[in-house]
Amino acid sequence: MQNLLLRQKVKYSYFIICIFFLLQHVYSNKIINGLEEEVKKSEFPNGFLFGTSTSAYQVEGAYIEDGRSLSNWDNYCHISGRIPNGGSGDIADDHYHRYLEDIDIMASLGVNAYQFSISWSRILPRGKLGHVNPAGIKFYNNIIDNLLLKGIIPFVTIHHYDYPQEFEDRFQAWLSPLMQEEFVHFAEICFKSFGNRVKYWATLNEPNLYMEMAYLKGVFPPSHCSPPFGKCSYGNSDIEPLLVVHNSILAHAKAVKIYRDQF
Repeated sequence: MQNLLLRQKVKYSYFIICIFFLLQHVYSNKIINGLEEEVKKSEFPNGFLFGTSTSAYQVEGAYIEDGRSLSNWDNYCHISGRIPNGGSGDIADDHYHRYLEDIDIMASLGVNAYQFSISWSRILPRGKLGHVNPAGIKFYNNIIDNLLLKGIIPFVTIHHYDYPQEFEDRFQAWLSPLMQEEFVHFAEICFKSFGNRVKYWATLNEPNLYMEMAYLKGVFPPSHCSPPFGKCSYGNSDIEPLLVVHNSILAHAKAVKIYRDQF
């Protein structure tokens, strides 16, 4: 299942994002009749987007800076033995401090699209119970503005598997219908804060994969599973994945409705 994509009211006939590992002149090689030939960017149709993609937890770092709360992934990775060699996203690629350098690199590669996700914990450290974190809004505003200055179109994923750990502690996150309302609140804040410049949105990144890895096999937080799928401390691999998918689909649908009705 691909990202659940929201489009702006202006409709496009099609959109393709390709992730290319590009060299200086955005060239690669193709083999025709046994002969190698250069593939040039100019050979693609006008409007074709060459893009790259990240997710917040994998690149940002700065896990307790500027008001960000601990996420489910922070909690998971900080448990001894969970991750080989004790790895975590505490620093990651330090994108939080080096995003300008990263955007310059994107521009030097010739890409004209960048898909990234928003850290829920950075925007809403406590969800609906707390306030919007202005430092988080500023960070993503800076990313979006600098992408546009370089001619790079931002594509924003609202949820890429990370959320405030408080949701897990308080109501078991995606196992509860309460998560639907938390997600809709988060999505609406993103639409209001960034929607004047962001024209492409994805609600949930690969929800089928998240369901499988977190609630069937138990290898993503919150690490729920049951035999024969795994040996977790908690979980029911027969029931919980279905609850998660159910709540995810409804959360997506509610966010789509708000976007279509109000933005």
